[in-house]
Amino acid sequence: MQTRVDIKRNDQVKVITGRDKGKQGRVLRVFPDERKVLVEHVMMAKKNVRPNPQRNIKGGIAEQESPISISNVMLICPSCGPSRIGHGMEGSKRVRICKRCNASLDK
Repeated sequence: MQTRVDIKRNDQVKVITGRDKGKQGRVLRVFPDERKVLVEHVMMAKKNVRPNPQRNIKGGIAEQESPISISNVMLICPSCGPSRIGHGMEGSKRVRICKRCNASLDK
């Protein structure tokens, strides 16, 4: 069974707790079953990379994002900033709305 998540790919989010508190970024990937998201330039981890001449990869220490819990991020409303998400109907379509200003968050 798949878990319903209110945050989608390419949403702008703000980290509200943890070591990267206050950072903002774009959601790169969503893992609904694990309740985690991958946010651009947040929770950076170092990874040792082996050189691979066939793929033209230079070895060394690379940095990559690691998943962060959905409960630690907040969606950013374009008009009023970070806010909670509600749901409403726009015609016959169900859309996400900002709880603060009731603006639609879906394009």
